Order: sequence, then structure tokens, then C-alpha cells
Amino acid sequence: MVPKIDKIIGISAYCTKGIGAGGTIRVSDDQFFVSEVLRKTALEKISDSGGYAVYKLKKSGIDTNHALADLLKRHGIRLKALGLKDANATTEQFVCDMSTSNRHEDIKTNRYSIQRIGFLKKPLTKKDMVGNHFRIKIEGADFTRVSAFDGYNSVLNFYGYQRFGSRRPVSHLVGRSIVKRDFEQAVGALLSETSEYDLPENNMIREELKDRAKYAKVLPQVPPRMDLERLVLKEMVEHGSPLRALHSIPISLRRFFVEAYQSYIFNRTVSMAYEMGEDLTRPQANDVCYDRDDSLGRYQNDPEQRLAVPLVGYSYSKKNRFEYQIAKVLEEEQTTAKDFFIKEMQEVSSEGGFRQSIIKCSEFAAEEPYLSFTLSRGSYATIMLREIMKPDDPVAAGF
Repeated sequence: MVPKIDKIIGISAYCTKGIGAGGTIRVSDDQFFVSEVLRKTALEKISDSGGYAVYKLKKSGIDTNHALADLLKRHGIRLKALGLKDANATTEQFVCDMSTSNRHEDIKTNRYSIQRIGFLKKPLTKKDMVGNHFRIKIEGADFTRVSAFDGYNSVLNFYGYQRFGSRRPVSHLVGRSIVKRDFEQAVGALLSETSEYDLPENNMIREELKDRAKYAKVLPQVPPRMDLERLVLKEMVEHGSPLRALHSIPISLRRFFVEAYQSYIFNRTVSMAYEMGEDLTRPQANDVCYDRDDSLGRYQNDPEQRLAVPLVGYSYSKKNRFEYQIAKVLEEEQTTAKDFFIKEMQEVSSEGGFRQSIIKCSEFAAEEPYLSFTLSRGSYATIMLREIMKPDDPVAAGF
């Protein structure tokens, strides 16, 4: 049986058999290390002068969005990341300047640093990233089970806990309300939705915020760590418009909420398809697939092709193997694909897309108490670890 929090984020099954190894991760940030892997062709294009500056961002105890926001605020440098890395880890990733006029040297703080590694004629894109390499310490695990795990090439490519908020998995709830144009409910979910996994002091504040009449009174009590809530709450106190309050959130985070809802629908779709006996490890005739270069196309009986499952958006086409499962989930959600075109907030509208069904894993190696592996772009180490450890309480286990 899967833990309660798994069901909250749309995951209702394990895809590997056997008893989990147990254990705990992230006892400290330096025990969970992740570094981005760029394509060789992208690395070869980096030169010593001209164009857009490329930096290596190293951080710990802060997520990518907050690190980049701090760089913009303190140094006026606007950088774009290829992927988001959360706060509870030590991470290295590539970020690219979006202007050719900046020539910043290295910057270092107590939580992050950037080191310029060169220049590119065009900014990096997500397609320039192959994936991420992980080195993770697992404390208190049965490491014989970790070492014996051989299902790493058949793990379903679910979106992980971080996508939804980990201790407080509500990002998809905010996104759901935005998609349904219930902007007041979106603000309510962001400000006052409590979680049994969250800190008691946070839940106390959120309980107060369930009463809109108390917004002005509670605002001074909201701690700095709840910066997004403070931003939205301030707008609500001053103007009272939920739509205006949501527009005060940086566009990248507003898009993140909508994408989190897409991720929830994807997790439910894949869970349902797996439980109905669909073979998600191999593409079939007429399936959409990724090839070795991560390009999308129809099934060509190529062993290197990987099955792609639709991500629902306003351009979603029903002609696919997962039409039944997606229709069932959308019906239960009382949502349609067209709802993802949001007239009142067009900048967060999403046409949808595809995501590979199975995690592509390489360099899997266990050397007690560390486990290391490389995952394809967009896949979550916590989803791989979930299958290996099968924790009773993922939050308590550090997920």
C-alpha cells in the first residue's frame, strides 16, 4: 500500500516488487548532491568571449527560484536556469544570462555562488541538458536491498514530491483553481491550506488565514520564510482582488502552479494505466515516442525509442493510447483540456506536451551508505528512491 502523501500527489502504485530497503535521506543538505549534465555539443560551444555569459550555480539550503531572485535583486543580473533544484540539497547547475550586456564576475554568498565558465552565441535551452547526476547518502537502510535493486530501468516516471510542495503538497491545488478560474479559491489554497506534514506554527497561521476578515491582522505575523504568502496577502489587504493578488506572484511561479496541476493529472493517468495492465516500458504502433536525441515522433520500431505519455493542455489530442485514462481523470477533476487556456492570465496558459513514461537511468552504483545514478532530464531522484526504499512516511524519511 502506498503512503497517504503519494495518493495526494496522484501516485497510487509501486511498479517494482519486493520489500523496501527503508532508511532516511537528507539528514543534512550535503548528503544529497545533484549536478546537471550538459550535452557534449553544448559544452563544446562555450567560448572565452562574446555573447551570453554562462555560469555554474552552486547552492545549498536555497531553491533555484529564490537564488535567482536574490541575484536579480542584489546584483541586477537576470539568469535563466535549465531546471529547478530544491533547497534541501547541495546542487550544481548551469544558468545563462539573458542579456549580452552583463559581464559579471564570480559572486558568492553563504547559500549560493555563481562562477562564470564562458560565453555562448545563443542562451542555453532545456534541450542542452542531458540529465542530472545524483550522489545520495541513505542512513539506516538495509543496504543489501539497495545494492540488489535491479528495477532501475523500469521505474515509472512520476513527478516527485518537490513538484507539489513536499511538506505541504498544495501547488497543484493552486494550479487547479487557476485553471478553473476560481481565483479566490487559488488564493485561499495558497494562504490557508494546511498539511499534516507542515510545521505546527505554519499551520496555526494558515488556520487564521481561513478567515478573510483576519488578513490585515495576520499579515504582520507571517514569517519571512513564507515570502510568497506575504506577497499575496499584502495585495489582498491593499486591494482585495484575488486575480490582482495572483498577478503579484512572479510569472515563473504562476506557471509552476499550473504545471503542478498538469503533473498531478499525469501521475494519476500513469497510475491508472499501470494498474489496468498497460505496458508502459515499451512503445507500440501509433504511440508517440522520444528518440535518442529527445525528439518526438511516431513509433518506428526503434529499440532506442521511449514511450511518451501526454501532458494535458489546451492543444491535447485524444488520439492516443491513454485516451481512456486521461478522460477518466479529467471527468473526475471536472476539468477539460481547453480549460488550460486561461483568458484572464494568458501568460500561464499551457498547450500541453509529452513526458516519457519510464525513468531513463544510467551509472547506477551502490557503495554503502551512498547510492549514485544519473537520470534523464526532468526525472526525480526521489521517485527512484521511493521504489528502492518504499518508506512508510516519505516526509519523515527525508523525501
